[in-house]
Amino acid sequence: MPSIARVAWAVLGWNLAVILWGAYVRATGSGAGCGAHWPLCNGQVIPRGASTEMMVEFSHRLTSGMALIAVVALAVWIFRAVPKRHPARRAAAWATAFMLTEAAVGAALVLFRLVADNASMARAMFMAVHLVNTFLLIACIALTAWFLSGGSSPQVRGRSRLTIWLGAGAAALLLAGVTGAIAALGDTLYPAGSLASALAADLSATSHILIRLRLLHPLIAVAVAVALIGGGLNLRGDSRRGVSSLGSLVAALAFLQVAMGFVNVLLLAPVWMQLLHLLMADALWLVYILLAVHLLGSSLPERVRPRATESISGFGATGSH
Repeated sequence: MPSIARVAWAVLGWNLAVILWGAYVRATGSGAGCGAHWPLCNGQVIPRGASTEMMVEFSHRLTSGMALIAVVALAVWIFRAVPKRHPARRAAAWATAFMLTEAAVGAALVLFRLVADNASMARAMFMAVHLVNTFLLIACIALTAWFLSGGSSPQVRGRSRLTIWLGAGAAALLLAGVTGAIAALGDTLYPAGSLASALAADLSATSHILIRLRLLHPLIAVAVAVALIGGGLNLRGDSRRGVSSLGSLVAALAFLQVAMGFVNVLLLAPVWMQLLHLLMADALWLVYILLAVHLLGSSLPERVRPRATESISGFGATGSH
C-alpha cells in the first residue's frame, strides 16, 4: 500500500507544521486574535480588516481545520482500502479520536479566554492536556503510516517487562513535554531581560507560580535524556533489523534536545528557538514510539535465551526499557 502510506506520512508532516504554527500563535500572544469566538473569527467566517494577531490566529484555525479533514479522510480511505484487523485501522481510528479532542481543547482555550496574557493555572493545566493530546495524536498518525508501510504490529503478550519499561519511557517523555509546555508559557508571559534576572525570578518565592515552575523542565528533561541516551546506545549492534539505527537515533535526538534546551535558556527563549526546540521534542517522541512498537513487534535476537528475557531490564539485549 505505497500510495496510501505516502499520504499518511504527508498527513503527519502537515500536522507537525500545524503544531509549530500553533506554538507560534502562543509565543507571539496572538491566541486572542479572533476574540472569544470559535469556530468563527470575531463572529465572521472570513474576517475583514484583520490585524496581524487576527491573521495569525485565523490562519492557524484554517490549517488546523485542514489537518482535521485530512485525518478523517485518511481514516475513511484506510477503512475502505485496508483489510479488516489490519493494525493501521485501529491506529487511524485513534488518530481521528485524538484529532477531535485536539479541536475541542483548542476551542476551550479560546472560549474560556485562556489565551494571550492569561496567566492562570487553568491555562497551564489546559496547556498540559493540550500537549499530551497532541503527542498522542501524532503518535497515532505516525503508527498509521508505519503500519501501512509494512511495520509489524506490537505483541504485548509474554512481554510484560518490556512493555512496562517502554511505557515508563513514554510517560517520562510526556512529563518532560508537559513541563516544557508550562515553561514555554512562563517564558511567553514573563520574558526576562537577562539570564541573571531569569534565574533570580525562578528562585524567588514571590515570583508567579508559572515562573517558579520553569525550573522543573530542565531537571526532568535532562534526567529523561540521560536515560534515553543510555538505553538507545545500549541497542547498538542489536541483530534485529532497524532496532540499532532507531536506538541510535533516539540517543542522538535526546542529546540534541538537551543541547537546544540549554541554548534556548541562554538566548532567553526567542520564538524561533522555541519552535526548533518543540520540533525536536516532537521528533524525539515519534522516533521513540516507532522504536517501542518495533521492539514489541520484532522477535528477540538470537543471542538472548528465551528464559532470560524476563530478568533483564533496560534497553539491553532484550530491548526491555
